[in-house]
Amino acid sequence: MELIELHNICKTYHLGDIAVPVLKGVSLKIARGEMVALMGASGSGKSTLMNILGCLDRPTSGEYWLDGREVSALSADDRAQVRNHSFGFVFQNFNLLPRTSALENVAMPLSYTAGHLSDRQARKQARKVLEQVGLADRLDHEPSQLSGGQQQRVAIARALVNNPPLIFADEPTGNLDSRTSAEVLEMFQQLNGRDGITIIIVTHDSLVARHAQRVIHIHDGLIVEGAYAAGIEAAGRPAAPASPAMDSGDAA
Repeated sequence: MELIELHNICKTYHLGDIAVPVLKGVSLKIARGEMVALMGASGSGKSTLMNILGCLDRPTSGEYWLDGREVSALSADDRAQVRNHSFGFVFQNFNLLPRTSALENVAMPLSYTAGHLSDRQARKQARKVLEQVGLADRLDHEPSQLSGGQQQRVAIARALVNNPPLIFADEPTGNLDSRTSAEVLEMFQQLNGRDGITIIIVTHDSLVARHAQRVIHIHDGLIVEGAYAAGIEAAGRPAAPASPAMDSGDAA
């Protein structure tokens, strides 16, 4: 069953009298339980598309169907309700409150979405997801006392605390080293495979995108496929190291 369907989504910004089209007719489908990478270079429109998918912004035209509901024309308040109950967000810069413990950072969204929970219940739920991401021994640590990888795990726990069916991860490994990046991406794969959470990773990095089940390429505000998409992905890969030049004495 499709969780997301976009039909001819366009987004145009206006700078004075100048119209700047960013999305130029995007149509796509994402099934419930998929792990998808939305891949594109800077300026391709991928961040604008993620903002629309995450109900952070509205399209200029087109239809956005989320779980059978057309949401493109929702008011700001209604979009906030959808975000709070349907989505979790993970960002490149973690976006944690600096002088607040990991437990309090994770429990914070519950104050907006689960007012029926007592403070004790909210902390218990936050503790549960922190244990799930391997931080049972870091509950009282503030972000400055955590490594980059641990901070991103706190951010993932915060995204999970409301049990959302869909998580958006915007360049989630951009501030991490390669080993920690692999651990974070493996965690997303586990959440997807074990818990059935739909995950959309927004990235410019083909190495990150390969961890997804499917890659959706966006280029100049349009979804591209086939050989063109393959060419774009190949252009984004690191160049292979050059072979050492042969010394004249080796020619014999």
